Amino acid sequence: QLQLVESGGGLVRAGDSLRLSCAASGRDFSSHDMAWFRQAPGKERETVATISWNGRSRSYADSVKGRFTISRDNAKKTVFLQMDSLKSEDTAIYSCGGGIGNWDDYWGPGTQVAVSS
Repeated sequence: QLQLVESGGGLVRAGDSLRLSCAASGRDFSSHDMAWFRQAPGKERETVATISWNGRSRSYADSVKGRFTISRDNAKKTVFLQMDSLKSEDTAIYSCGGGIGNWDDYWGPGTQVAVSS
């Protein structure tokens, strides 16, 4: 079982960068596929980026390709989301999830990202 806690959110201006972190505790983090999700008010949850357990496979939503980068450090049990060239439409609550063979067995509470135009 994993416990996940996100950090790094905040209020920034369009064009700025933020780096989100998702710290995990529990067993077998390195066996879990991980992902970042976001949900804006009145919108459905969107899968922003995913990363396989070994970091070799990554995927991104079209809306963030070329701007966001997902990475992980299994030794530190942490997943990162580097967000560059932020836009106002990136404003949402960002949360991480993980699982073995999926991305949503476990969830964190989320961190707010607000981008002003």
